[in-house]
Amino acid sequence: MATYAFRLNGRSVSVDSWDPGQPLLYLLRGALGLHGPKFGCGLEQCGACTVLVDKQATRSCTMPVSRAAGRDITTLEGLGTIEKPHSVQAAFIAEQAAQCGYCTNGMIMTAAALLSRTPKPTLEQVKQGLAGNLCRCGTHTRILRAVMRASQPPPRVALRRATPKQSEGGV
Repeated sequence: MATYAFRLNGRSVSVDSWDPGQPLLYLLRGALGLHGPKFGCGLEQCGACTVLVDKQATRSCTMPVSRAAGRDITTLEGLGTIEKPHSVQAAFIAEQAAQCGYCTNGMIMTAAALLSRTPKPTLEQVKQGLAGNLCRCGTHTRILRAVMRASQPPPRVALRRATPKQSEGGV
């Protein structure tokens, strides 16, 4: 049995596999217990299994584990945290872009890769960038709004000083 070592979500991991051609997705979901990447089609056509490999959106359903060796892999779980979500994750929440969840992983991971290459994309660039991801429940409009939102700087919050009455508890 061979052992394959790579960085996963910022930490070094190693996995054993009898088959160097075993899809990375199977090891991510099985041995490593991650459930962001989903099995959708197994043919690189739906995007549900998308992960970032060296910051490039990659379909893990057909990527052999042997090609993961020595690489930097990021899954949905490593993109952001509950306390500090990635800008795309936060935008998906704000726009309520997830419905059934089938495409969410692929859409978010592909959008994150797109925005790292093209920080200020046009709507047409976003549409082209996400074209290889399938959405079964039809939330395309909200997904596009979420990616466009993620490409914008966060709104600035203006702080006002309290008046003496407000600081004393008055209105």
